[in-house]
Amino acid sequence: MSRLLQPAEVERQLAALPGWSTDGTSLHRSIAFASFPEAVAAVALLAIDAEEMNHHPDIDIRWRTVNLTLSTHSAGGITQLDIELAHRIERHAPR
Repeated sequence: MSRLLQPAEVERQLAALPGWSTDGTSLHRSIAFASFPEAVAAVALLAIDAEEMNHHPDIDIRWRTVNLTLSTHSAGGITQLDIELAHRIERHAPR
């Protein structure tokens, strides 16, 4: 099991992940896409990354906006797996 990150560790690593925030137990990001099909396509791509990591985000699609929540439920909070998955998700965000 991955270890929980300390709040200072999370904040330091979020500096490299613009748009991401934390509530202390999870990471959060909303990403707006140009269209609903683009949003769904991005989710399909990030699902492949999540499956490869065996670490799955909570995903909510609202028209063109994808809302993501990352947390390592088995550890009870944020671990390095969440940070790594956030970086992978960023590869699918519009520039």
